[in-house]
Amino acid sequence: MLGRLRWMLELAITFVRDAAAATANAWNRFWFTPADPTTLCLIRVLAGLMLFYTHAVWTLDLEAFFGEQSWLSREVIAQANQDGYSWSVLSWCRSSSALWAMHIVALTTFALLTVGLWTRAAAVLAFVFTVSYAQRTPGALYGLDQINGLLSLYLMIGPCGSRFSVDAWRVRRVARHVARLSESSPIGPATRLGESSYVTANLAIRLMQCHLCVIYLFAGLSKLQGLSWWTGFAFWGGIANQEYQTLDLTWLANWPLVINALTHLTVAFELSYCVLIWNRWTRPLVLLVAVGLHLGIVFALGMPTFGFAMLIANVSFISPSLIRTLIDGPAHRSAGGPPAFVQQTPAVSSPATPHFSRHRKRDAEFHSPS
Repeated sequence: MLGRLRWMLELAITFVRDAAAATANAWNRFWFTPADPTTLCLIRVLAGLMLFYTHAVWTLDLEAFFGEQSWLSREVIAQANQDGYSWSVLSWCRSSSALWAMHIVALTTFALLTVGLWTRAAAVLAFVFTVSYAQRTPGALYGLDQINGLLSLYLMIGPCGSRFSVDAWRVRRVARHVARLSESSPIGPATRLGESSYVTANLAIRLMQCHLCVIYLFAGLSKLQGLSWWTGFAFWGGIANQEYQTLDLTWLANWPLVINALTHLTVAFELSYCVLIWNRWTRPLVLLVAVGLHLGIVFALGMPTFGFAMLIANVSFISPSLIRTLIDGPAHRSAGGPPAFVQQTPAVSSPATPHFSRHRKRDAEFHSPS
C-alpha cells in the first residue's frame, strides 16, 4: 500500500514538473523563436506611409491645433490630465518657428521610417512623435491614433529595416564590394540582410498580434453593453448616420434581416477573433472577414485611415513565406514549407516524454502478475 502511494506521489510530482517544463518550453517557442523579419518589414513600409499621411494633414492648420493659441490650451490639457500622466515633445515648442521646425522633423522621421533609412533610430523617433501628437490634442484622439501608436511601438523592437529598405540595400552593396575585394564568390541568400531569422522580429510580431487580439476582444465586449447590438439594429445606426456616411447604404432598410445578420456577425467576429486567428485552418477565414469589415469602414463609414490602419495591423498574421512569394516570386518560397498562413514555429519534443515512459513501465511492472 505504501509503495502504491509513493508511486502515485512520484507520478503527480513528475506530472507537475513536466507540465511546468512543457509550459515554459512552449512560452519560449512562442515568444523567442527566431523568425523571418519580412512581415515586420512590410508593416514598417505600410505603417510609415500611414504615419506620414496622418501627420502631414496637421500641416493644413498646424498652429490651430498645436500652437500657443491653439483650440486646446496647455492649461486645459494639463487640467484634463491631472489624474494621469502625459508627455509631448510639442510642449517644448513655445513659438511658431519652433513648432514648424518640430513638425518638419517629425515628417522627415516618418519618411525615413517608410523608406528604411537609419531605420532603428527612425523607428524610435517615430514612436515618440506619434505619441507626442496624440497627447497634445486629446480632444482629437480616436482609434486611428491608438493603432498608429501600437504599430510604431512594436516597430522599435524588431529589425524592421532588414528588408524593403535603403539600409538593407546599403548592406548588400557593401557586402558585394567586400566580396569583390576578397575575390570570393558573390554573397548567397544566407548572408543577405533580411534572409536571417531574428528573435526580436518574432517578439515584435507576437506583441503586435496579442495586442490586436485584446483590441478586438474588448471591442466586442463593449458592444455587448449596448442594447442595439443585442436587438440587431446597431449596424443600421452606423450606415444611416450622415455625419460618417460616404456610401449610401440606406437601401438596406428594406432588408432588416441583413442588417440583423451584419450586426451580430460583427460582434461574433470581434469576440472570436482572439481564438480563431491562432488556428491555421480558421486564420484565412478570419483575415478575410477582417478585410471585409475594415474595407466597409473605409468606403462606407468615412474612416479610411482607421480602416487601413487596422488592416495594416492584421498583416502581422500573414506569414513571411507568403509575403516573400508574392513579392520575390515562387523561387524564394521554401520547398516543403508550411502553408502560407501558418506561423513557422519549430517542433520541439516535450521533456515530459521520458519521465512518463519510465512511469508507464513501472506501472506495468507493478500490475504484472509475476
